[in-house]
Parts: sequence; structure tokens; C-alpha cells
Amino acid sequence: MQTLDYIIIALKVIVSLSILNVWLIQPKKNTKWRGGDATTIIEEFNCYGLSKTICYIIGFLKVSLAILLLVSIKFEELTIVSSLGLATLLLGSILMHLKIKDPLFKSFPAFLFVVMNLIIAYFSY
Repeated sequence: MQTLDYIIIALKVIVSLSILNVWLIQPKKNTKWRGGDATTIIEEFNCYGLSKTICYIIGFLKVSLAILLLVSIKFEELTIVSSLGLATLLLGSILMHLKIKDPLFKSFPAFLFVVMNLIIAYFSY
């Protein structure tokens, strides 16, 4: 394995565990990154004008794609769909922050993870 391969694996782990942390461990925790004045992930989606059902659908997709991204460390053919899928959903997160006129810093984690996913996809293609 080359150095780049290890970097891609590290990025996959960082992105996946971060997404899983947000959706499975801290969905009810207040953070400075939450949209609007929300203190939970459900409240955040409400600030965006999105329903609880949409929150659950997005959560399911993000968790599933994060797990696939981890699995792609062993099964590389899953890399493109999982990294680009996450990048797309995270781009949606950025757009939602912009929609409600959040300060730009609240979009930073999503932006960072979009970039990381695009790097993963680019160097895995």
C-alpha cells in the first residue's frame, strides 16, 4: 500500500465515524453546528422547514452510507457510491444552512466532509 491509500482509509474512517456520531450518539445533544436555534437534530430539521419523516429518511441514508464507506475499506467497489452519496447529502445540509441564513461557520463541518468525500471519490476512481 502507498501513502495515499492510508490517507484515503483515514479519511473514510474520519468521515464515517463523524456522521455516525452525529446521527447515532449525539442526535439530542446541543452543538454550535445545529441549524437555527435548534438543540436536537429533529428541531434542526424543523428549522429548515422539513418534517420528522424527512429527518428519519436523511438519517437512515447518512447512517447507511457512512457504514458503506467504512465497509468500502475492504470492498473498494462501494467507495464511489458511498462517498458521492454522502457528499450529495452534505451539500444539501449546506444549502439548508444557507436557506435559513445561518452564520457560515455552521456549514463548515458539512463543507469539510463534502471536500473529504470528493477527495475519497477522486482518488478511488
